[in-house]
Amino acid sequence: MATFELYRRSSIGMCLTETLDEMVSGGTLSPELAIQVLMQFDKSMTDALETQVKSKVSIKGHLHTYRFCDNVWTFILQDAVFKSEDCHDQVKRVKIVACDSKLLTQ
Repeated sequence: MATFELYRRSSIGMCLTETLDEMVSGGTLSPELAIQVLMQFDKSMTDALETQVKSKVSIKGHLHTYRFCDNVWTFILQDAVFKSEDCHDQVKRVKIVACDSKLLTQ
């Protein structure tokens, strides 16, 4: 099963990568095992988002930048408003990266 590596740039992914780097530098973990951990993280994030997240959110904002490259859409919105059933939040700037999940099965 193929996975996207884009979750590594999330807060939890960056912390995991930093911790693994420290462990490899300190000699407590081999580089090969660190790569396996990151690959499992990618698979687990993809699976969790597909099977465990049921909420829907609508987003409105001013489109600052968009691009489509290598089947990946990137949108940067300013003054975005996120609305869900129980929440209504506004953020000054947000970056949204969207990939076609059908690419995972190819």
